[in-house]
This record gives sequence, C-alpha cells and structure tokens, in this order.
Amino acid sequence: MKKEVHNITSCQASISAVKDALYALNGKWKIPVIIALMEGPKRFKEIERSIEGITPRVLSKELRELELNEFIDRKVHDEIPVRITYELTPYSDSLKEIIGSLVEWGRNHRKHIMKKKKKVAKEKITFR
Repeated sequence: MKKEVHNITSCQASISAVKDALYALNGKWKIPVIIALMEGPKRFKEIERSIEGITPRVLSKELRELELNEFIDRKVHDEIPVRITYELTPYSDSLKEIIGSLVEWGRNHRKHIMKKKKKVAKEKITFR
C-alpha cells in the first residue's frame, strides 16, 4: 500500500472531505434513522417508534435532509388513505462500512469507559 504524503494540501483536502461527510450525516439522529430503515421500508410512525427519544418534528427534518442527500426515498402510494413509506436508496449502501465501523467502535468505547468507571469505583471503595 502506498504511503500517503502528509502536507498542507493533503491535510486541507482531508479536512474538506471530512467536513462534507459530517455535513451529510450531522447530528445524532441521521445514522439511527438509516439503521432503522435497513430492515426495509417503513412508515413515519414505524420509524419514530423504532428510535427511542426522537420527536416527530426532528424525524421529519431528518427524513427531508436524508432525502436531499439521496440516502432515502420517500414513496407516496396511490391508496386511500394515502400511505407514505421511506426506504433506503442504493446510494445508502455506501454507508454500510462506515456504520459498521461506528457500531464496532461504539461498543468498544462503551466497554473502555465502563472498565474505567469500575476501576475508579473499586479504588474509591479501597480508600475508604
């Protein structure tokens, strides 16, 4: 594998790329919404119920932004009453590796922090 040269130009390009990624996926709700839709198409209320703590207003905003960034499609079904579903686009597959890495890192981070907390708690008990 070719080693990348680190200079001001490559650093600025990296920062720019990361800013673009963070802009598209910013906030604490977009990735959970994407994960909720990995099971398949869902209606608004189904998504809302599957993500603890998200409000309808925030979910609506996140769905619009995910649609603008072409991660999801909003489908209006010609039925009475009208049924609207949301589903992932093929482009959203480009996030699978990133989300998988975040899940793995999150689990490891939680273990790391819990281990640290247990150690501190044990030390407090020992010094009493």
